[in-house]
Amino acid sequence: MSRIKFIVCRGLALCGFVVVLGACASSGDARVEAAETHYADFLDAAGARDTIDSGLTAQFSGLGRAGWQARYEASLSALQAAFAAADAGALSPLNTRALAAMRAGIAYREDSSLAPVGDCDDAERGDATGADLRRALYACFSSVGDSITFEDRVYARTAALQTLEQLGDAGQRRGLFLAMAPLWRAVNGNDEPSSPYRRLIGLEAERARGNIARAEASIGLAPGEAEVWLIAALEAWGEADSARAIEPWDFRYSYAAAARALEQCAPADAVRAADDRFFADLGADLDALGVIQDIDSRPGMSPVDYADFARIGREVDGAWRPAIPRLSIIMQQGGLGLAAQLAHENGHTVHYAAMRARPSLLLPDDLTLAVEAFADITGWSVYAPAWQQRYLGCAADAAENRRARLGAVMLDVAWGLFELRMSRDPDADPNAVWTDITSRYLHITPHPELSWWAVRGQLVDEPGYMIHYALGAFVTAAVRARIDANIGAFDAGNPRWFGYVSERLYRYGGERAPAELLEDFLGGPVRPEALLEDISGL
Repeated sequence: MSRIKFIVCRGLALCGFVVVLGACASSGDARVEAAETHYADFLDAAGARDTIDSGLTAQFSGLGRAGWQARYEASLSALQAAFAAADAGALSPLNTRALAAMRAGIAYREDSSLAPVGDCDDAERGDATGADLRRALYACFSSVGDSITFEDRVYARTAALQTLEQLGDAGQRRGLFLAMAPLWRAVNGNDEPSSPYRRLIGLEAERARGNIARAEASIGLAPGEAEVWLIAALEAWGEADSARAIEPWDFRYSYAAAARALEQCAPADAVRAADDRFFADLGADLDALGVIQDIDSRPGMSPVDYADFARIGREVDGAWRPAIPRLSIIMQQGGLGLAAQLAHENGHTVHYAAMRARPSLLLPDDLTLAVEAFADITGWSVYAPAWQQRYLGCAADAAENRRARLGAVMLDVAWGLFELRMSRDPDADPNAVWTDITSRYLHITPHPELSWWAVRGQLVDEPGYMIHYALGAFVTAAVRARIDANIGAFDAGNPRWFGYVSERLYRYGGERAPAELLEDFLGGPVRPEALLEDISGL
């Protein structure tokens, strides 16, 4: 089967697109490339199986779970045999990356599930491994986090957090905030050294440090530079937002005036219709691209919103077979925050649909930050009055929208800094670390007795992951400015957008190193100024 790919010649210099095996390929390269057919089969089987496991459907492409599991195991067995034949000492730099990416991809699929398959109670086991704790605590975000009871209503975690933006009565905000305490306790107990999270970070600190180091390197930062950037963003917010100290249950309300202004014109059905129209106006019609949108709220649904492949894009019998991207999002209610989250997740799906990379390098580890940053290219548009007026028929003030967008960004930056510090000193008290960050930079009244940081599933599912959102905001700000300068505004649609970003950013998948790709696109390395100026303009 022929395949179009990058071949590496003479060290790291790209010699362009050629068909399958060029003159510079070694026998080891040929073995790696032969393994990719099995890897593509493996990814297809994993995506189909996970789609079924999500609870969305009992079958995918005519097969049930047992059929896809059999294909998964067969392709995995063939892959292991192919890896054994590959000569890692005689590979081009690109195929060295490809082999490592395939092995990492297998490890990820074998070790992770986006559906909550663990048991929250297992987090109390003293002999639990790091992997055991990750599975158990992730399950807590479903069994506990999506069953938050307040005033005779049961909230999913995401809906409860959004409701904190809406409640006008401070007493009600405090009540709902404290109603999330069972989740905090499931994650961090009473903040004792033997709490589930403190055992988890002790066992998984090296994994978290690896995630953070790869994120830094992926956009060309030196070790330790991420912390400098995150602190600069938080300091800029602190200087721009000189309000008095505020209670933690009031923080989301303090930046969400725009969300409240749009509450009446953003019910769930209007938000979904707005999102579909927006992407169609960008030249990325979601139905035409085959995107599966699992927008629901049902027992057993993933507690973390995500996008993935139900089927990868690849060549089959000499012709391109398009990807089928899939998103999962709990949408218990509408609102501006949910609209932004939906635009973020569909930002992922159109990125995946545009990829034309070899299977091994669709989503390698070093692409994660760029993937999250690219999703917010569209996610941030929701906070533009032009988007709101066109797609919802009403709009909030531009300054209030900026504050709402950046308030959410600052929480991600704070979590990124939190994980950076906890991974560096896993014996630290997480409540004390979080209290120091939020009181120092966000002017939030100290409450070290409360583990209120423990509301993001990524903190336990993949320690060190929040850095991708935190640093990704710098990339998003820079890339959005560049797109706007080159093809014009796109917050209210622009039919040139999808073709433009597909050609220059999305099609490569992970075949090009993100730092190199971004430097070419931006005309220089990623710098923090675009986001810092955005914050300073509050």
